[in-house]
Amino acid sequence: MAAEVIQEEYLDVLTRTGQKTGDSKPRGDIHRDGDYHRAVHVWIFAESTQELLLQRRAECKDSYPGLWDISSAGHISAGDSSLVTARRELHEELGIILPKDAFELLFVFLQECVINDGKFINNEYNDVYLVTTLDPIPLEAFTLQESEVSAVKYISLEEYRCLLAEEDPQYVTYDVNDQYGQLFEIISKRYKQNAEARTLTLQKQLNRYARISLNAELKGLSDSDKEALKLLVKAARIMDEIFRLQVWYSNPSLRDWLEKNADESQLDKLKWMYYLINKSPWSSLDENKAFLTTADSAVKLLSEATKPVAGWKGLEYRTSFPILKPPGANFYPPDMDKMEFELWKNSLPEDKRKEAIDFFNVIKRESEAMLDKSLSHSTPASTSDTHDLYIVPYSEEYSSFLVRAADLLRKAGDLTSCSSLKKFLHSKADAFLSNEYYDSDIAWMELDSKLDITIGPYETYEDSLFGYKATFEAFIGVKDEDATAQVKLFGDHLQVLEKNLPMDNIYKSEDVIAAPIRVIQLVYNAGDVKGPQTVAFNLPNDERIVKDRGTSMVMLKNVSEAKFKLILQPIADVCIAKEQREFVDFDSFFTHTICHECCHGIGPHTITLPNGKKSTVRLELQELHSALEEAKADIVGLWALKFFISEDLLSKTLVKSMYVSFLAGCFRSVRFGLEEAHGKGQALQFNYLFDKGAFLLHPDGTFSVNFDKIEGVVENLSREILTVQARGDKPAAKTLLSKYCSMTHPLKCALEKLEKIQVPVDIAPDFPIADHILRNSL
Repeated sequence: MAAEVIQEEYLDVLTRTGQKTGDSKPRGDIHRDGDYHRAVHVWIFAESTQELLLQRRAECKDSYPGLWDISSAGHISAGDSSLVTARRELHEELGIILPKDAFELLFVFLQECVINDGKFINNEYNDVYLVTTLDPIPLEAFTLQESEVSAVKYISLEEYRCLLAEEDPQYVTYDVNDQYGQLFEIISKRYKQNAEARTLTLQKQLNRYARISLNAELKGLSDSDKEALKLLVKAARIMDEIFRLQVWYSNPSLRDWLEKNADESQLDKLKWMYYLINKSPWSSLDENKAFLTTADSAVKLLSEATKPVAGWKGLEYRTSFPILKPPGANFYPPDMDKMEFELWKNSLPEDKRKEAIDFFNVIKRESEAMLDKSLSHSTPASTSDTHDLYIVPYSEEYSSFLVRAADLLRKAGDLTSCSSLKKFLHSKADAFLSNEYYDSDIAWMELDSKLDITIGPYETYEDSLFGYKATFEAFIGVKDEDATAQVKLFGDHLQVLEKNLPMDNIYKSEDVIAAPIRVIQLVYNAGDVKGPQTVAFNLPNDERIVKDRGTSMVMLKNVSEAKFKLILQPIADVCIAKEQREFVDFDSFFTHTICHECCHGIGPHTITLPNGKKSTVRLELQELHSALEEAKADIVGLWALKFFISEDLLSKTLVKSMYVSFLAGCFRSVRFGLEEAHGKGQALQFNYLFDKGAFLLHPDGTFSVNFDKIEGVVENLSREILTVQARGDKPAAKTLLSKYCSMTHPLKCALEKLEKIQVPVDIAPDFPIADHILRNSL
């Protein structure tokens, strides 16, 4: 009988900086030649005893035989992914089956060393994961892989750190004074945090939001619309459920855990309150810095994660989330990078390529799906030309939510007597189940109803990897008929604005369509409305509709009024020079907001690249698109106001007030943080205008507008941004953002003044009408 041939594992060859070269080699050749490659380290940490699990490497290992080492580790085979490898290695080496929400990626560690008399060169990028269990796993619960592991033991975090620092010969060496020291620093800091200090910090973070109750007059609604409103509020609440899942896969369990434990202490109450504002463990106003850790997260019990042990109920673990907010949110596999996505996308036929970058699909891993079905087999090593990714439509991924929401929308549509609202609600219900949103977006644009609703997947800010994937949101309001009539001017003059935009005529569109504008009093919002609240939105984002039908705009007047009163006016009192303070008024603030939204509908969208290829600005600028588009809408909106004034469509008395109100608004928006699209776009504008002398800083720390320069500088910046977009010039966009999107000295001066007097950064609205509906429906 022929001897069984064991095929040697192949590994992807990386560059010195960790990028895939496209080549793969046998494991032995990799270590012989010193090629850079990837591996995973998985640490199991017991929270109650503050101990790490170590394994003793088998004596037959070709590196560090018989020494104590990481809980579990292994190479990432060619074509395989990091998280799938981590889960598989833990199962194979220790017999532990854990879902992906147990694994927290802490950092990436580059290990470069030479052992075995120069015969084993290890140049390895290691993804370091932490699994946090409540208590130590009984040693008899492990099933050890004899070829890899000879024993396991627990050791205290501090003792292990000391042994590594002393380079104890029984332990595989890691330099705790260098990169690997992060493991101990992260865990130690996590459990040494003072409850009182955390309480003060969270209270300070919460105080940046001014709590306000937003009401709306319902007298104009028919009885049938009031009944429909109850169903719509319930449907909107489902958008919250979907959005939380879109942000991160363990986010829903974190939310439920925080609510369940909110009454345990003042600190737990504040965690819950601040979570409700951010809808995730990452703080929107702090560059998405985590305000919680995995130690605050939900506990799950797995009774069959290991082999059974008498008297032990099973493995309890903390559902994890990464310290750094994942750029791809939960739209892509957490260990997928841009290169993997692009290689896969480019291998697809044309129709599937469009699906891959479509708003309404998520990207998943075949190998993860296989692993979830069964962890009892090992997946064969992939070759470099095999792709692991596949597409799942939202209608399938979020089916359990969308079926419920569609039912509520359909029933609400049946109740209302307004034909355009009925059409919209029925078509949106169909879209939730079919994943085809074109018709429902057209129906939304044609909506002419006292009861105004926007619901579904729209904005792409959460996908900071590419800006492709849309998040679910909902806005329910009552139309303000008088205010809507007043703003008709702006929507009717979009083609005139397009024709006169400060950019080359070759880039201008000849068929811009008037943007309908609806002004509403907000009754309820849900879904992707975390952190700072929007005062308006301009939809849809689908370039096909923008090209064929234009866009529609919704203004949230009661939100704007609240922000002006509670935030912008106090900012002006502190940051604007005394002689210009009188120019800051609500009309200018609200009018610029209207222009901002209108200007999303003009300028480049569908473009022709220098090579003649048709594309869109969003596709070409990818993750830079959102920030640059917000900056464009802002600055071109300011240009448009001056154009309207010069054409006698607006009063000349608006000139000074619009510029000074805009200056005050810069300080309001930049406080959202430079990780958020609006804050990033605002920093770009302020720094550009300040650099060109249009804004001035005075010795007393106040600012003023240089009326002699502001008009020309606004036009120049408008031209620069519009041209970058028209050319789809991502390098130029990156240069512009890199140069001006930073927290400069003048901005710091303003923000420090606002910090001293505790001016709120934004509002946290309560919705008494919706709350009453939800309470009575329980």
